[in-house]
This record gives sequence, structure tokens and C-alpha cells, in this order.
Amino acid sequence: MHTVMVCIPSFRSEDSAMEKGYTVFKIEVLMSGRQHTVEKRYSQFHTLHKMLKKIIKPPEIPSKHVRNWVPRVLEQRRQGLELYLQTIIMENEILPKIFLDFLNIRHFPSLPKTESCGSFETESEESSKLSHQPVLLFLRDPYVLPAADDTCSNVVIEGVIHGIFCPDLQPR
Repeated sequence: MHTVMVCIPSFRSEDSAMEKGYTVFKIEVLMSGRQHTVEKRYSQFHTLHKMLKKIIKPPEIPSKHVRNWVPRVLEQRRQGLELYLQTIIMENEILPKIFLDFLNIRHFPSLPKTESCGSFETESEESSKLSHQPVLLFLRDPYVLPAADDTCSNVVIEGVIHGIFCPDLQPR
């Protein structure tokens, strides 16, 4: 069973020379013990909402037309967007792929109902990615012959070397 929890703990204003300033919302996603952060503009939430309306009945999204420079209004929008995401999670047994992509959640075709969260500890994006762990660890290079002072040969290393380089050779 996979558990997804989302919260939007903060937002920040961005100024751009190419366009007028805008607000970015920081979304923290916790799933199966792994946490990552996604930043989205309101326009991306609005696009998600339009796409979700084609496949599910999403909750109401906070108004598109607000004064972006008023902190109290931005805080209300932050709370509304957080509730919006949490409601989608709570009301849908299987979360749409569009929604999972929006939150940068991959490899989970269906996610059961979940709960909301308070806050998360900050973790780097790099550490939240899946990684491969070594299956076998050698203390020294297994392809180098044992040191002359080794009185006892390493059967495992010899077996691996023989298996790789002499697969037709029968064991002693």
C-alpha cells in the first residue's frame, strides 16, 4: 500500500525580465517514506485542473484572478491549492497519471487513498531519487590473485573468477 501526502508550506515571488512577476508554490510530496519537493506556478495548477476535469470531478480550484502582490491573498491561495491537492488524493481511489506527473511521482500505476500532512523536514532532491545498492561487496579487487602471505584461499573469490573466466571448468 502506497501512501501519498502533500502540503504546500510556502510560496515565493519571482521577478522576470521577460514577463511580469509571478508566484511559485513549493509542494512537498511524501510517498512511501520518500520526500521530494516540486515548485509550480498557479497557471500550472490551472492547466492541471482543466485536464483533470476531462477524466474526474476535481474539487473547486482557488480563483484565477487575485492580486498577486497582497501577502494575505497569496496565503489564502496557498491554503486553497494545498486543500485542492489533498482533496484530489482523498477522493480518488486511483490517482490519474496527469496528477502523478504534476507531482513528479513515477512508477506507481495506482495509488490508494491517502492522508494530508503537516510539514516535512527538508531533504535534498538528489537524496530523494531511487538509487541502486551494491549486491556484493569485495574488500579488495577479486580479480587480483591473493597476497603471498594468505595462508587460506578465498573460496568465494576463486569461484567467481572461475565462473566468469572458465565457465566450462568443472569444480574440484
